[in-house]
Amino acid sequence: MRIVIQRVSEAAVRVDGNITGSIGKGLLVLVGIEDADTKEDIEWLSNKIINIRIFDDADGVMNLSVKDIDGGILLVSQFTLHASTKKGNRPSYIKASKPAIAVPMYEAMITQLSVDLGKAVQTGIFGADMKVSLLNDGPVTIVMDSKNKE
Repeated sequence: MRIVIQRVSEAAVRVDGNITGSIGKGLLVLVGIEDADTKEDIEWLSNKIINIRIFDDADGVMNLSVKDIDGGILLVSQFTLHASTKKGNRPSYIKASKPAIAVPMYEAMITQLSVDLGKAVQTGIFGADMKVSLLNDGPVTIVMDSKNKE
């Protein structure tokens, strides 16, 4: 499972002009799912997302987590995070899971994040043509892959 975390002042997802999820200060998390992902990947990433200290404390030091600031999380599925650009100029998405596998994993990630955060996580709509707007704060952007825990 691959994620991109962006610290935001605000973020929203629209589908067909309607807002499906929005947050104020918090984290926009883009998630790409592959067939090899498991419950352990979800648990590891959820723990990292909830506890990563990338919000400023009173001294202006990135020392607080999204949970510490009572921030929100907007989770958006993005299969293109598993794009392979090794050959040619057209990316291959062969590593990205098909909906039969990806949808249950995405829903499990929503549930795990909501439990760990202690409140509902906002979302886009899996597989929809989504318009994501955000005001990146910093900017702070972090990439994580549960198969490459660096």
